[in-house]
Amino acid sequence: MSKKILVVDDEQSISTLLKYNLEQAGYSVTTAMDGEEGLNKCIDEDPDLLVLDLMLPKMDGIEVCKQLRQRKIMVPILMLTAKDDEFDKVLGLELGADDYMTKPFSPREVVARIKAILRRSQALIEPLESKEADEEENQVVIGDLKVLPDHYEAYYAKERLDLTPKEFELLIYLAKHKGRVLTRDQLLSAVWNYDFAGDTRIVDVHISHLREKIERNTKKPLYIKTIRGLGYKLEEPKMNE
Repeated sequence: MSKKILVVDDEQSISTLLKYNLEQAGYSVTTAMDGEEGLNKCIDEDPDLLVLDLMLPKMDGIEVCKQLRQRKIMVPILMLTAKDDEFDKVLGLELGADDYMTKPFSPREVVARIKAILRRSQALIEPLESKEADEEENQVVIGDLKVLPDHYEAYYAKERLDLTPKEFELLIYLAKHKGRVLTRDQLLSAVWNYDFAGDTRIVDVHISHLREKIERNTKKPLYIKTIRGLGYKLEEPKMNE
């Protein structure tokens, strides 16, 4: 069965162009022309991925993204923006978008980005076939944090974490390299899989997301430490800090 893509963009020419190219790539595509319609279709139709324009009538892309995440709808989101404005990009990522592209863009690149996002999120919906012994062997336990890389599951204090696909990828990579200092460029290359032209702010945004979910005090993190001038590392918490 083909993957379902919902494209929300009020520019008919862009919507038509994306729909054509995505259908040529084998996806099933529906469209919406404003934020309210896009939000309702996303809730009702349960797409596999959402292509979401930032500037929309009735409800902008930021608000659509925010409302979906508040409803615990973790559909991967590729956000489009006509402005090469870091504030817009960062704000979208902070509210739960998985990736962004700036207009004008190549339809081929959009398809490539979507394929990459869907590959990374596929493990979230595939049937789990690994045995319990394999699960125990591959899990990473760090303090109250438990990460199951093969299952794309993570728990903090025995409660399952609600993470976007990108947050999972970042947490898994940090967990697999527990105790090692990882530069922002290393994390960009490993988790995002393509060149973000040195836009390491994306890493900082997602680190902030993870800290909000696994740290009791984000200003004094016990798990994800900032190594000034270098990057980050995930380590065993020292409770006396």
